[in-house]
Amino acid sequence: MPRKILIINGSYRPNGVTDQTLALMADTLHAHDACCETISLRDYPIEFCLNCRECTQQPGTAPGKCVQHDGMQALVDKIEAADAYILASPTNFGGVTALFKRFMERLVMYAYWPWGAHAPKNRKAGLPKKKAVLVASSAAPGLLGRWVFGTLPQLKQTAQVIGAAPVGKLFTGLVSQEPHVNLPESVQRKASALALKLL
Repeated sequence: MPRKILIINGSYRPNGVTDQTLALMADTLHAHDACCETISLRDYPIEFCLNCRECTQQPGTAPGKCVQHDGMQALVDKIEAADAYILASPTNFGGVTALFKRFMERLVMYAYWPWGAHAPKNRKAGLPKKKAVLVASSAAPGLLGRWVFGTLPQLKQTAQVIGAAPVGKLFTGLVSQEPHVNLPESVQRKASALALKLL
């Protein structure tokens, strides 16, 4: 049965570095008979979290149910059905984009946090981990961005929340030197190699 890979893209910019990277990774996976689906958060109907914590009251390993009627439940169903993930966001103001952050906040349904408990518990803790690859970029040099910015740690946190463990990461720096950047060959090679780690 083909592996199901879910790609979640937090970029605002069509055909930018993030889009190009993810398209290449998807092509690589398709060439190896994997089933890929890309969710572009810029086009996906997700509202802001209400912080009502209704979704955290239900026990169990399955994500809680949100009271809002938007696209989040359908996206969670895709997350649950996937075998592995690619989580991606450019760096904005030192971390993931607001698009990706909004998605992160809605993942509170992966926590069990009944009223009276001092802290939430991850519903997926103790379960077998799925694989994830993290993809980020920044205007700063890649080495600086990897160590200074919060983008990769936030992507890693997202992976952990949904029950995955990162098996690789790609951070592309100096992406704002021109209005339209083509993906360097070195990045293309690394992106393809990382995609294959999910199989």
